[in-house]
Amino acid sequence: MKTNLTYKVPKTLLNKGTGFLNGYTHTLNPYTGCAFGCSYCYVRQMPVSLFRKEDWGTWVDVKQQASRVFAKELQRALTKGKVTLFMSSSTDPYQPAEYKECITRSLLETMVQHPPDFVLVQTRSPLVTRDIDLLQQLGDRVRVSMTVETDLDDMRKHFSPSAPPIAGRLRALEQLRDAGIPTQVAIAPVLPSSEQFAAILRPLVQRVCIDDYFMGDGSEGKRTRRLGMELLYQQVGMEHWYHPDAYQTVVQRMKDCFAEDEIWISQAGFEP
Repeated sequence: MKTNLTYKVPKTLLNKGTGFLNGYTHTLNPYTGCAFGCSYCYVRQMPVSLFRKEDWGTWVDVKQQASRVFAKELQRALTKGKVTLFMSSSTDPYQPAEYKECITRSLLETMVQHPPDFVLVQTRSPLVTRDIDLLQQLGDRVRVSMTVETDLDDMRKHFSPSAPPIAGRLRALEQLRDAGIPTQVAIAPVLPSSEQFAAILRPLVQRVCIDDYFMGDGSEGKRTRRLGMELLYQQVGMEHWYHPDAYQTVVQRMKDCFAEDEIWISQAGFEP
């Protein structure tokens, strides 16, 4: 799928943390739009997507000079008190455009110069390993949350064909672990997975967050229903995985390999 890039200079980068992310003082999005275009993305049902004439996944706005704008906002926010950042709430900070544009890297460079109290980097892209040098400098002020919805790449291809392969994400987690970067796996949303999933993740992380459409899309699953997700599950004969209780299957499997205090559910797992 071809992605059209538009270049814009933003007036502001920081937005107040609200709703699901009200544990954060701010959210931070290096881009508007996301080339991964995952079928289940709740942003498809938000105004930023609905008001565009182009399909979600086919357009991305690149926020030029973002670090300059961000530096001023961050320094101002730090004078007022604690600053906790969620990067990103409505785009992937390491989507393909980041290879060339390096907007996310520039924002991390600014954070190294003016450290926030905490930043969670939410991604599904192995490109995050490029910035290990900056992540190391942030120390325990950062956590990388790598989305790994399933261990079955055929499921990944069915639900999010433009997203990075599962094997690449697992290799990235290994590199982050070896570099001493605080990490977690976000099984979010829960997709059909195998009984080996927990054993695959166990050597890579000490923290797993499990979330689904019914808890995590901000509308008790209504946004996701409007996307027609149930049909996608039916197409692969996995409709029993599209159910408010399906996440419990993953929780029980994770308990075979992870301690209770290493397993987090929905919003609590993304908190600072």
